[in-house]
Amino acid sequence: QVQLVESGGGLVQPGGSLRLSCAASGSIFSIATMAWYRQAPGKLREWVARITSGGSTNYVDSVKDRFTISRDNAKNTVYLQMTSLKPEDTAVYYCKAQVQTSHYRVEDYWGQGTQVSVSS
Repeated sequence: QVQLVESGGGLVQPGGSLRLSCAASGSIFSIATMAWYRQAPGKLREWVARITSGGSTNYVDSVKDRFTISRDNAKNTVYLQMTSLKPEDTAVYYCKAQVQTSHYRVEDYWGQGTQVSVSS
């Protein structure tokens, strides 16, 4: 019914930048909060940043002042601009969207993940 497709991951040197995108498609009535999570090898998935439909944002402390989350509501797309990347940012990054698919149904959907590797 609803698909989230991430893109933009890759290998970057420490101090570099990447921009992740996540586009939602399918039976979408509206999208409330959109968020990015990440999971490093051997670790639990952790929340990174979120943005509401009105544009309010929150970040985990470890990425504040380095990452910026934004969204294009017309395109049902959320972005994560990552700067000053560190090796500890290496992880698979997932997007999540709170999607209303009808007047009475709201569900969370996840993307398939995109790998971000920070290494010299």
